Amino acid sequence: MSTPLKNEKIFITGGAGFIGSKLVGRFIQDNSVTVFDNMFRNSLKDKDYYTHPNLTIINGDILNLKELRKAITDSTYIVHAAGIAGIDTVTHNPIKTMEVNMLGTANILKTASELENCKKVICFSTSEVFGQRAFRSSEESEAILGAVGEARWTYAVSKLASEHLAYSYYKQLQLPTVILRPFNIYGPGQIGEGAIKLMIEKALNDQPITIYGNGTQIRAWCYVDDMVEAVVCSLTNEKANGESFNIGNEKAITTINELAHTIIRVLHSNSNIQHKAQTTADIQLRIPDIEKAKRLLSFEAKFGLEQGIQLTAENLNC
Repeated sequence: MSTPLKNEKIFITGGAGFIGSKLVGRFIQDNSVTVFDNMFRNSLKDKDYYTHPNLTIINGDILNLKELRKAITDSTYIVHAAGIAGIDTVTHNPIKTMEVNMLGTANILKTASELENCKKVICFSTSEVFGQRAFRSSEESEAILGAVGEARWTYAVSKLASEHLAYSYYKQLQLPTVILRPFNIYGPGQIGEGAIKLMIEKALNDQPITIYGNGTQIRAWCYVDDMVEAVVCSLTNEKANGESFNIGNEKAITTINELAHTIIRVLHSNSNIQHKAQTTADIQLRIPDIEKAKRLLSFEAKFGLEQGIQLTAENLNC
């Protein structure tokens, strides 16, 4: 699928990661793309465009302002997808989570504001800013953060702070920023944690699928190609400037138990399901309202859950 962006210099932090590496593939044919990533999770190396002549890969740290400033020179579009994520990673590294997600975003916005021709900055936030129960939460819904001391919420707090900073750069300096809040993105090439990815891997090998808690937690699942399309819509639409958007699939809703059974059925697996006690705070309900994205971006998720599961299984490492 082509993109309306051509002959631009696109800078992607976290460009070697799950979503970032997919974005590279979308832009690489018609643009110069620079990936800035510490390569902690490298999904890009498995892509067929890894050696594309339009691609520059810089192994860098977004906490290093001098390094970042040098790498971002002359960029026209910026996608800030770098960050610490994943419940296990976050709970074991709360300090690093806060530093990377807040200070890293501050560095990106500062360097972007210094560029002569920065046309757009996309900042990834998270649906976690809506707390444990989010039913058709809109962009105007109140942010709900968990108790201090529960490590899981350091991620949501750091991302919410980053949202306020991005919006401040837009209001005070007229930097064209856009905030995207992904809701449970999954698909091929996901590295590290991810419920659907882990379940599919188990199902393909007929191994037991583990569910933490009673499995009645409800999620809306969004296939990665739909997330990429939302980024493209945000980059190419002036109406997005200074706005935040929920990005998800409000039609692909299921409990965790139902998700596991669907994966087993779709993949003709012999896996069984086992339950273990939940040891950290969990999200009980997470369903987005995406009317704003429909209205301003003309975006709506297209991939159904069963289709997404099949595509993920067929292209697990791609």
